[in-house]
Amino acid sequence: MKAMILAAGKGTRVRPLTYDLPKPMIPLLGKPVMAYLIEHLEKYGVKEIMVNVSYLHEKIEDYFGEGHQYGVQIGYSFEGYTKDDGEVVPQPIGSAGGMKKIQEFGGFFDETTIVLCGDALIDLDLKSALFEHKRKGAIASVITKEVPWDKVSSYGVVVTEKDGRIKSFQEKPTQEEALSNFASTGIYIFEPEVLELIPAGVTFDIGSDLFPLLAAKGLPFYAQTRPFNWIDIGTVTDYWEVCQSVLLGEVAHLDVPGIQINDGLWVGLNTSIDWHGTRIEGPVYIGSGTRIESGVTIIGPTWIGHGSHICKDATVERSILFEYTRVLPSVSLSETIVFKDYSVDRAGEMTHISEYDPDTWGNARDRRSKRRSGKDGLESGK
Repeated sequence: MKAMILAAGKGTRVRPLTYDLPKPMIPLLGKPVMAYLIEHLEKYGVKEIMVNVSYLHEKIEDYFGEGHQYGVQIGYSFEGYTKDDGEVVPQPIGSAGGMKKIQEFGGFFDETTIVLCGDALIDLDLKSALFEHKRKGAIASVITKEVPWDKVSSYGVVVTEKDGRIKSFQEKPTQEEALSNFASTGIYIFEPEVLELIPAGVTFDIGSDLFPLLAAKGLPFYAQTRPFNWIDIGTVTDYWEVCQSVLLGEVAHLDVPGIQINDGLWVGLNTSIDWHGTRIEGPVYIGSGTRIESGVTIIGPTWIGHGSHICKDATVERSILFEYTRVLPSVSLSETIVFKDYSVDRAGEMTHISEYDPDTWGNARDRRSKRRSGKDGLESGK
């Protein structure tokens, strides 16, 4: 079995994280979501993986390379073009269109292929899913999960016969319009014949274009509903909740990195903690090269990225601070994600650094203990 990871989207609902990162590169426990997918595929003997890329493609390609460190082979298909002045312009052509481009280029899809969205964490038993796919003689299979009715508008909804055969597919219906609450997880199994149904040279999506076509033609197209963990990072709020669950140990097979030096406290290498008046209630991870000054309070679940600096008497509570974040003296952050020049609260409300008091937070690589006001203040936060 081969694999295809879909990684060409912009991830607009996960901004500001995706201002600087493609969605598959968003980290969980300091490791990109897509890395977990590749490790899972390798565990089941899937060694050949194609990835379609577009927005910030170089971040994915530079990190994963050709896949040798994972024991697999990874190939990339860029969707976009380069202007005469050398500017690279991303231009995704749809998930199915991306597969068609790969097939026309080199005929990669010459056997059963599992297709995965690059922005979700899964522990699906691929062997069992493949067995059911083959047993039913399916040309295409969709792995589904039951979701609450009030969440169906966020997903592609699958409507099936009693034997699992798909009779219709609704892309993000309203709750009133939805005929089912079984959502596509973005995990598919395709036979090579599916590629023949995708038109060449046009934007074509798997969920909104290909699946309705398969259902309309009455082809052997089935849904599978099986028990497995599926953690979808659809929004920044989802990301915050997922990180909280992971740090609390509620997600199997995900262990906090670093060395555990206290109950619920893990640290990376060369971390400096002044324990005078400092209180840390886990679960908390403090990344390598991070400095914690005296009088600091940290309440978990909290992740503090490497190279950060939490100044005297500051409080960080149930938050995620990306690398090189400085929290200035006596500042309190609660249920907040801090990513470079932006913060996001639990409700998903995004705030730029320029909207904060200049003595709140900034870049730990800046040697100044306070940011300058005005234009200089914005620059120091980069």
